[in-house]
Amino acid sequence: MRKITIVGGGQSGLQLGIGLLKNGHDVRIVQNRTADEIATGRVLSSQCMFHTAVQNERDLGIDFWSESCPPVEGISFAVPDPEGSGAKVIDWTGRLDNPAFSVDQRVKIPRWMEEFTSLGGQLVIAEAGLDELETYARQDDLVIVASGKGEIGRLFERDAEKSTFDKPMRALALTYVTGMTPRPGHSAVCFNLIPGVGEYFVFPALTTTGPCEIMVFEGVPGGPMDCWQDVKTPEQHLAKSKEILDTFLPWEAERCRNVEMTDENGRLTGRFPPTIRHPVATLPSGRKVLGIGDAVCLNDPITGQGSNNASKAAAIYLRRILDHGDRPFDGEWMQGTFDRFWDYAQWVVTWTNMLLMPPPPFVLELMGMAGAVPALAHRMANGFDDPRDFFPWFADPDAARSYMNELKAA
Repeated sequence: MRKITIVGGGQSGLQLGIGLLKNGHDVRIVQNRTADEIATGRVLSSQCMFHTAVQNERDLGIDFWSESCPPVEGISFAVPDPEGSGAKVIDWTGRLDNPAFSVDQRVKIPRWMEEFTSLGGQLVIAEAGLDELETYARQDDLVIVASGKGEIGRLFERDAEKSTFDKPMRALALTYVTGMTPRPGHSAVCFNLIPGVGEYFVFPALTTTGPCEIMVFEGVPGGPMDCWQDVKTPEQHLAKSKEILDTFLPWEAERCRNVEMTDENGRLTGRFPPTIRHPVATLPSGRKVLGIGDAVCLNDPITGQGSNNASKAAAIYLRRILDHGDRPFDGEWMQGTFDRFWDYAQWVVTWTNMLLMPPPPFVLELMGMAGAVPALAHRMANGFDDPRDFFPWFADPDAARSYMNELKAA
């Protein structure tokens, strides 16, 4: 049995902690908020978990919501006419091979905290700074940091080689609503790209009050969707959400004539620079701690990969710990554990960063072609579960041209 402390009880921290408990380890999770504080607080994210991430939870017996959460059955993509006609110049939908699910973390995290303690885990509700990390590192075999905020978040230095941006690339806003008209046919993440303005996507989810839709706004800084600074109340937040849709996306606005906020805390705004950090931090004592999740891989939400990355990192870290036996968790092992995750995550980050920049002509051509070639739309939709499948054809114009020629020939 190894003694392990995880600082941060989110998607990666609790999933990993529960997995370690179920494999016989002694686990402490340090979390700065109680379950009640999380359940009654502001929304935390716009999580949409695709099949592999959901399966990670099922494998641990902690998928408690697939029977009650509205499924996400596809991905749709639209670009409005830049001339303002109200029409779509690109429009396609691809079905997912397996449904995705979005469970409000205000629902998920408290339930997982309960599960963690029922399995014998030690849950500590406290702030953790350098002094506390030193204590945990002295007492335990391994300390993992799953929180990217505050003093301990700053321990992990930015990796300039892996971090493309040094400033926020989008002004972000979330709006959780009920009363939205469902899209025709099957459910989907409805992704809308407004060139030069930003992105809007919306999908069904499960929140504290039941089924809902999550509206996600990604505004180019300084543009017309970078407009949340003076929004203070839930009423103003909902009004601003509808105003954006009325202005840029009439087909989405039409679905929202009767929407209402799920609750006064069903909203969030902010901005941050997408950042990759060095995963191993050295404490003043010389002891080392390992980062996971947003602490070391903070991705923009534009591709919906944050919670998926966290789940996949937790699964990889769990396997690495179990395979390591009784050997010391030294810095080399820590770096190797993150490198194993980065073998996957580098493709997610590259794809996400591409979508934060103006799309090159070959990407627009691919997007347009998906409307006429169902096989391409299907592949794009299912790439959200494993973005490695987008490469090289989504990143290289020659590879894209070759792939499009194959599709045309078929």
